[in-house]
Amino acid sequence: MCHLQATQVLASGIHAVPDISASFAATQAAYRFFSNPRISLPELTRPLIDAARQEAAQACDRYLLVVHDWSQLMYPEHTLKKDRATLSSRRVPEGYELQTALLVGDRDGLPLAPAVMSLRAADGVHCSRCRDVRPAVSPLDELDPAMTFVEQQCLGYPLVHIADAEADAVGHYRQWSERPGRLFLVRADDRYVEDAGQERKCSAIREQLRKNKAFADVRDVLYHGRGARQWIAEVPVRLTRPAQRNRPQAGDRQRIQGPPLALRLVISEVRDPQGKVLAIWYLLTNVPADVDSATIALWYYWRWSVESYFKLMKSAGMNVEHWQQTSASSIARRLLVASMASVMVWQLARSKHPNAPAARKLLVKLSGRQMKRGREFTLPALLAGMWTLLAMLDALETHSVAELRELARLAFNLPDPLPP
Repeated sequence: MCHLQATQVLASGIHAVPDISASFAATQAAYRFFSNPRISLPELTRPLIDAARQEAAQACDRYLLVVHDWSQLMYPEHTLKKDRATLSSRRVPEGYELQTALLVGDRDGLPLAPAVMSLRAADGVHCSRCRDVRPAVSPLDELDPAMTFVEQQCLGYPLVHIADAEADAVGHYRQWSERPGRLFLVRADDRYVEDAGQERKCSAIREQLRKNKAFADVRDVLYHGRGARQWIAEVPVRLTRPAQRNRPQAGDRQRIQGPPLALRLVISEVRDPQGKVLAIWYLLTNVPADVDSATIALWYYWRWSVESYFKLMKSAGMNVEHWQQTSASSIARRLLVASMASVMVWQLARSKHPNAPAARKLLVKLSGRQMKRGREFTLPALLAGMWTLLAMLDALETHSVAELRELARLAFNLPDPLPP
């Protein structure tokens, strides 16, 4: 409950829940919990996976999407965190690297729960898949075991693993394709692929498809907050080039031959009302052909949900980069607990209960947040409103309405009693 609120930068510590009178004792208990080595990350992950399994029945039609992504947690001045790792960021070189596999429904693109979370620190990787800290490997090498773990959870639907261009690697495509039933969708760079027996870059294939007027107008989308249209075209391709292994720290650089791999190349263009191309995606996937290319592009569009999750953990919600825990293990435990609060917010955002719109409206009102025109709610606003609602319910349970009115009169320095 201490994470059912939007945390401020200057008050990012653990808050006592409203119905506990000894707030300092409650806060100390939470700190001890997050620092307790007997509390394993797999144990804290289990409720998240159980919640996702339950929610999938309401959030999925045919597939369950698994979005894989990375985010750096930057702690430039937290010198008490002795296990900070060296980051790739030039601006903030020290902190932790967070890797997440987020479960997303194929019906509306809203998240269900994170199924895997790992935090790379100087002493290794603190991972929700295992109890002990393990040696760090490259981010791409983390993907296959994370995929395998999620597949072993028996979540009730076929999984489609989705990743951004960081995962565009021939060797990994071949590795994943060897796993029976494993489906993936990756945004590729402008790489060479074999099209109709000829090896060409994806951009050359796109230009040919444009000349042939093969693109179809499929849906309205938002691009940087403005309305646009998404256009889609698709061709079957093969990856025939050798894989390139690049492990410079281990002195491992080699080209690895492999069999041709047949995939679908789905090309997405986002165009403004005048037809100008604003964004281009080259999407490679082995999802069966009975899932049309427009749906494939929509699934990748929903990959943004993991960015929203990171934003909720960071600047727009929990402010993880200002937490005062002094080790990666404590940060990782608190991240999983904070994710449980996120699951509650996502459940309310998705809910079709007749009273759900009224509940969302109330939480937005209690949050004090302003919504854009036409926007019913935001996830940070729901999170902020939940904490206010908890405090309000506690006040109603411990004080009569007359007492609350008198206390409000004193607080606002009003001369006369408030009217009933």
